[in-house]
Amino acid sequence: MTRLYDDPATFTDDMLAGFLDVHRDTVTGVPGGVVRVTETPPGKVAVVVGGGSGHYPAFCGVVGHGFADGAVVGNIFTSPSAQDAYSVGRAAAGTAGLLFSTGNYAGDVMNFTLAQQRLKEQGIDTRVVFVTDDIASAPASEAGERRGIAGDFVVFKVAGAAAEEGYDLDAVERVARHANDRTRTLGVAFAGCTMPGGTEPLFAVPSGRMGVGLGIHGEPGVGEDALPPAAELARRLVSGVLAEKPAGSGDRVTAILNGLGTTKYEELFVVWRTVAALLAGQGLEVVAPEVGELVTSLDMAGCSLTLVFLDEELERLWCAPADTPAFRRGRVEPRTEVLRGVAAPGDAGSRDRLGGRPDHLAGTAHPDQPSVAAPGSPASRACAQVAVSALEAMAAAMAGAEARLGRIDAVAGDGDHGRGMVKGSSAAFAAAREAAGAGAGARSVLVAAGEAWAAKAGGTSGVLWGAVLCAVGRSLGDDREKITGSGVADAVAAGLKALLELGRAQPGDKTMVDAFVPFCEALTERVGSGAELAAAWRESALVCESAAGATAGLRPRVGRARPLAERSVGTPDAGATSLALCALAVADVLERAR
Repeated sequence: MTRLYDDPATFTDDMLAGFLDVHRDTVTGVPGGVVRVTETPPGKVAVVVGGGSGHYPAFCGVVGHGFADGAVVGNIFTSPSAQDAYSVGRAAAGTAGLLFSTGNYAGDVMNFTLAQQRLKEQGIDTRVVFVTDDIASAPASEAGERRGIAGDFVVFKVAGAAAEEGYDLDAVERVARHANDRTRTLGVAFAGCTMPGGTEPLFAVPSGRMGVGLGIHGEPGVGEDALPPAAELARRLVSGVLAEKPAGSGDRVTAILNGLGTTKYEELFVVWRTVAALLAGQGLEVVAPEVGELVTSLDMAGCSLTLVFLDEELERLWCAPADTPAFRRGRVEPRTEVLRGVAAPGDAGSRDRLGGRPDHLAGTAHPDQPSVAAPGSPASRACAQVAVSALEAMAAAMAGAEARLGRIDAVAGDGDHGRGMVKGSSAAFAAAREAAGAGAGARSVLVAAGEAWAAKAGGTSGVLWGAVLCAVGRSLGDDREKITGSGVADAVAAGLKALLELGRAQPGDKTMVDAFVPFCEALTERVGSGAELAAAWRESALVCESAAGATAGLRPRVGRARPLAERSVGTPDAGATSLALCALAVADVLERAR
């Protein structure tokens, strides 16, 4: 288990502070993550990687020459927010454009894509490559739905080396996608991992058994089998990966036998002994293999085998020199580079300030700068005060349900939903209270809350809840002379529309949509029939609660739980459950306000 921490809620921030101090001559902190301590040279494409924490040395450990220019650092097993990705991307970007790369998870896809759009609006050509190497997470016919695990490391290294060689943005994107297409991974777990502050692992593996096809966010394997001797495990991994050898590939590969956090290096070397012999027996020549911990999952016991089917270009880029805090290869020639305007190397006390900006970014808004709150009409300010109370009640409900939501999420996911909802709702309440205190109306208060939720929570739920609150606020406005029940129902419908457009889930996919749609429909119908808002909301919240419970019978068709669909049956969706709890909490507030 994770034993060493101060406050579980600040584990990522505390870890990052220590990392930046140790590696002060190589990397520096910016809002949302880390970048190289030197400016991106003119004409060089910037490569920014990232995702949730808990995977060191991925992702912040690979920032340096020949690898990444920056890393976005999310909470444990949680996608960083779009704001964090934007911040790190903007700080790393030079004059030749930017490539984001991360694993293919719903939260990462949404947040990095939103950051890409924002950077493009500011004139920074930005591309995104999502890694899909995990052969156990979807069949070959659905390769685009696969998640990224240890193959992340390969794609990041190839893209970083290409950028260091002087490839333009089109070429860096091309070779990163090519590396992803040639990379296959299969993993196994012997024991689950434990979140900081947790007392139980996110999943358990029976004694003498192993989970097959695990994820790197604490998700259990898609199957289970007897724990074999090392040689038999090697055969299982090699045969599984080689079964998906890309058509037309040659006889040169590189390999990563990756430890997931607790498996000892000595054990990995025992497995590698047989892996190497098996690959040679298949006529494959292994080039520059890696055995060790490269993409971990906190303290998970397990390992994964990654094979990359090389051509001349991929081999050259994989073998190219690199010098980062956690990975070094070859000899990096010393160069004269411009230090960022943060501090002289060695001044760890100023590592949390954004470095000097390239000329083409001068004058851009700081990503943490909130939207300007507009003064509200009397009716809108009164509505805003109710909204603040509602968000306070939601935050209290999420704090009380954190452990329960985490257990529900851990059945087929990574167990972080409760913690993410607590962080998001508490940040939203604080931002709303501040805006309302300044005399803002309902629109400004809820938009401030939505932006804070998305920025602080990250992950899928963070970006979705942020979009919902912002849409509700924009519908209510700041200057209405009267806020009616029908106006509130219309605002909720606007929030649902934003959720559907951004998340792209549909009813039946086993997401919060399955509770939100019936809630919205019930509220519109009851208000339209003349019911007073508080009564209509209470009745609709009960409908929402019932719909959330009914998701237990569904099989997930999207998101992180999809590879474990059968295991999920019998357990309600965590997002639908938290939505129902929030709706019931707001019902109490509306009844008191009446």
